Parts: sequence; C-alpha cells; structure tokens
Amino acid sequence: MSARSLRAVLFDLDGTLLDTVADISAALNRALAEQSLTSLPASEVRVLIGRGVPTLIERAVARLGAAGESADAARLLERFHSHYERIHELDEIQTRVYPGVTAGLAQLHALGLGLAVVTNKPKKAAVDLLTRLGLSQWIDVVVGGDSGAYRKPHPQPLLAACEELEVRPAQALMVGDSLTDVLAARAAGLAVVCVPYGYNEGADPRALPCDAFVESVAGLPALVTAADSPFGA
Repeated sequence: MSARSLRAVLFDLDGTLLDTVADISAALNRALAEQSLTSLPASEVRVLIGRGVPTLIERAVARLGAAGESADAARLLERFHSHYERIHELDEIQTRVYPGVTAGLAQLHALGLGLAVVTNKPKKAAVDLLTRLGLSQWIDVVVGGDSGAYRKPHPQPLLAACEELEVRPAQALMVGDSLTDVLAARAAGLAVVCVPYGYNEGADPRALPCDAFVESVAGLPALVTAADSPFGA
C-alpha cells in the first residue's frame, strides 16, 4: 500500500471491537447443559473462539474429551444459536466495547474512510451488537459468516466488503486480533494491523505476522495519518 492511498478500514468483531466471550460462554454452556455435558469456564471458551460457531462447537466437544463423545454436535450448534439469540432478546448481553474503539471509529469516520466489519459471526447477531452498543453509526458495511459461501480465513468475505465499499483491496486495511484475520487479509491483498488484546485461539496476538500493531483502535487514526505511514489516509 502506497502512502496516502487508504480509503477503507475493515474490522474483525470478536476480540477486536468487542469482548464477546461472556455471551458466547453463556450460550455454549446452556447448550451443553441440555445434553448433560460439563460446562466450560469462560477462560477456556476464550481460546476456542475463532473461525465461526461450527468450529467453536467442534473444539468444545473435543475439549470435553471422553464425555464429549456422546455429544450431538449438530444439536449443540442449533441450540447455541437459539440461546445466543435469546440472550439478545432478553437484553442479557454482557458483551462490552473494548477501550478506545468508540473514539477510534469516530475519528476514522471523520477522516472520510469507509468502515466495515467482517466477522465469522452471523450477520444478524453482528448488526444487533453494533447497534445496541452504539457503534453502527460509523459502520458502512457488515459481512457476516453467513453472508457468503466462505468464512475467514478465506479472502472472499474481505473482498465482498471491499466491493460493497467500492474500493480496491490495495486501498483497504484489515484490523484484527488473530491469525485468521492475518491469513484472510494476506489472501485478499490487504495490509493488516493487529491489536494485542484479543483471542487468537489461545496464542499470543503479539506474535502475529502483521504489518503493524496498535495498542487499541484509538491508535489507528494516528497510524494512518502519520507523515511516514505506509497506511496513509
């Protein structure tokens, strides 16, 4: 990406903009309880997050070991979605916006950049959270895990977001917290910046092979507007 060419920023959701582990844990454990399976603490669920809910269910069953062999994975997946939706319907959400996100999105929007969320979470759930938590006013496009045929780390969701924003991949920047985000960005031809506080499937986000790190989303505007920034807006 050449300096001053940036026109759009794409964001991962879980672990980048929002800390969603409490609600994911609640929905997962309610589904597990229905099959008389052991609950998993949020600290363990945190390392299972990534690559979408089907993968979360697979990993949870594997984490249960022998006890998980009796699990009906398809039923767990169905019931997880039901419980997650119910948490939203009853306004029981515990998801929180990470520090610096609101200020960062507002400043990036003020710079005239197109902003998108590209997540493996279902689009409806993502839109609902962004609206409830006051972030939707700055987000132009949301691509969910059910928006197309592929999920990250496949490049298709990122390319779809770029197309909706009417920018070329070389004019966009991906911001995430996991190797899934980095791989998707590389495959799609986007530069990628990472935050160090996310989930990253249990691995240290600071070891990710990205182009740069920011301590929070609030640091992005300064990064992209710096005179010597390769991500210049």
